[in-house]
Amino acid sequence: MAQRLHLVFGGELVDPTRTEFRDTRDIHIVGIFPDYAQAHAAWKAEAQRTVDSAHTRYFIAHLHRLRDEEREVSPTEELGS
Repeated sequence: MAQRLHLVFGGELVDPTRTEFRDTRDIHIVGIFPDYAQAHAAWKAEAQRTVDSAHTRYFIAHLHRLRDEEREVSPTEELGS
């Protein structure tokens, strides 16, 4: 089975109705997790820890969706080679 990595991160937003961070240098990287269940547990812990801050939000990014080794590379990826 392929590994399905997930990144959990968060921080203070400019406006709680949007997903724009106030200062990207202050983004809190919780970690990278090998499956969704562990990522969700980490996300939930951080979300509960910061529940009193309406402008703070945490997210789960599905890193495994960023690159599919079976697909042909995009023109942008070719530029990096």
